[in-house]
Amino acid sequence: MKTSVACPAALRRAALGVLALVLVCGLAACGGAARTGEVWYCPMHPTYVSDHPGTCPICNMDLVKKEPPATPAAAAPAAPAPAPAARKVLFYRNPMDPTVTSPVPARDSMGMDYVPVYADEVAPDAGAPPGHAAVELSEEVRRLAGVRTEEVRRESLARTIRTVGRVVPDESRLYRPQTRIGGWVEKLYVGFEGQQVVKGQPMLAIYSPELLASQQDYLSARANARLFLSSSVPEVRSGGEQLVAAARRRLELLDMPEAQLAEIERTGKPLRTIDLMVPASGFVIAKSVVAGARVEPGTELYTIADLSHLWVEADFYESEARFVAVGQEATLTLPYDPNLRLTARVSYVYPQLDAEARTLRARFDLPNPGLRLRPGMFVDVEQELPLGDGLVVPDSAVIDSGLRQIVFVETAPGRFEPRAVEVRWRGDGKARLADGPVTAGERVVVKANFLLDSESRLRAAVAAVAGKPAPGSRP
Repeated sequence: MKTSVACPAALRRAALGVLALVLVCGLAACGGAARTGEVWYCPMHPTYVSDHPGTCPICNMDLVKKEPPATPAAAAPAAPAPAPAARKVLFYRNPMDPTVTSPVPARDSMGMDYVPVYADEVAPDAGAPPGHAAVELSEEVRRLAGVRTEEVRRESLARTIRTVGRVVPDESRLYRPQTRIGGWVEKLYVGFEGQQVVKGQPMLAIYSPELLASQQDYLSARANARLFLSSSVPEVRSGGEQLVAAARRRLELLDMPEAQLAEIERTGKPLRTIDLMVPASGFVIAKSVVAGARVEPGTELYTIADLSHLWVEADFYESEARFVAVGQEATLTLPYDPNLRLTARVSYVYPQLDAEARTLRARFDLPNPGLRLRPGMFVDVEQELPLGDGLVVPDSAVIDSGLRQIVFVETAPGRFEPRAVEVRWRGDGKARLADGPVTAGERVVVKANFLLDSESRLRAAVAAVAGKPAPGSRP
């Protein structure tokens, strides 16, 4: 009797457990259905969708969940939307190699599903450069990719050239005194390099047998001229005067100083040594003679430089040579003293190019009061060159592939069209374009344009695989 009473209770408990299990399974089934109703898509390739989170097999970006549109609670029930037209699948392509295709769904060797290519994705764009196609992005994809555009403007563009210059002596103010007679250096009045000299001061004393004989000839001519003065023949008197003038002129041509000429005229005796005078004021930058040395006519004794006026020689790259011209103004600064700013103009552009350095040399003339500049110094040269008016875009908008230069123009909201351009000049972070495919007022992409370039090339490759002519290609 006890057993028969306990069985109905056990059956009831078992029935309740089965009912609870059924409810739990139902709830789990409902949750699974909700998850399978989610849609995840790639921001860069919206055609790739999935029912679960993951990454895009094409660009490896995280998939984004597509949120259902919000509908106000109080709004009237909307009319049922028309069913979207079915998109025609042309073929399936390998996500890692667009040239590998299949007419039916397939997988590659790594297990990645082939991506469907629809007919509306390979529409040719005849205005695009070869190997490129127009790119369309939604507002959300554009925001995630960081695409930013700027307006094309017509304005003046200037280019700033910076180079390094060397301070050198003014060659028109260099002096190299030489002796006109042979002899021996008895004494040096200018004895070291760097010594400051003044025009007319003694440079060295020289003993020269030739000069000594010329002095004796001059004294003899003077003595004979005094005898000729007592002659009654006018020609004899004038002949004696001419001999004296010729002998004196010879001494002057041999660089005998006027003071020493007056000395031998006063004493009537020749001088053993003669002083050679400094020809110009300046600084001795080279010394080639020592006391006691034998010198010959034409021997270079010193090099004297007038440093009150200097040259600055600057080297410009071969690509900048066409911008450099005589008369252009430049600013010169010293690396160790940025507060000192000098203004100078290009006085000469050398005709030859340095074959090894591939640079062109230009020269600036400038005064040097107080010896602020000294030969051998380096100075920073900054020169601003006007390039004229034209279409100007930020330099970052131009993609230079080596074969061509391309910019992406936003022709419509979210549509970016590649165009081949020609860059004439660059400077200060801007590029001046030749008139042609881009006009003032249009907007070009200045940020994330390399992502657009990759997508543009990919779409052009897909179009080529689809059997349609690639945008901008020849038939």
